[in-house]
Amino acid sequence: MEKGTVPQDASPTYGGLRKLLYAVDEQGQYTGVPSSGWEVESFSTELAVAELERQRGEALRRAHAGLTSPLEYHMFARRMDFDTLASVSGVWRWRLRRHLRPGVFARLPDRLLQRYADAMGVAVAELRALPASP
Repeated sequence: MEKGTVPQDASPTYGGLRKLLYAVDEQGQYTGVPSSGWEVESFSTELAVAELERQRGEALRRAHAGLTSPLEYHMFARRMDFDTLASVSGVWRWRLRRHLRPGVFARLPDRLLQRYADAMGVAVAELRALPASP
């Protein structure tokens, strides 16, 4: 991308901030150029956030019905997926999926719940609870 073609679409997903992109200047050298957004990037970000919101709502519905543990709701509420939470908490992905079973989750030791809580930035008590609505 050339320096003069860096998008400046005033993206609402940037929150009024600017993002540094690299583009080729007149001498053929890469240089940093601030961008206020790109409509295509903004659209895809909004779609991704909407999908995570949908997943969060579904997880809350399933958790209230007793089909999944509160862990799944809290994971999606913090805009994480299985791979992200597994990586940040240091728990194998297959164990994480097992911990989504309400019976298994209820028996998890506090030290393991603390790992999940630390990864999501919440208290263990909050991790065990569910809100009435998102």
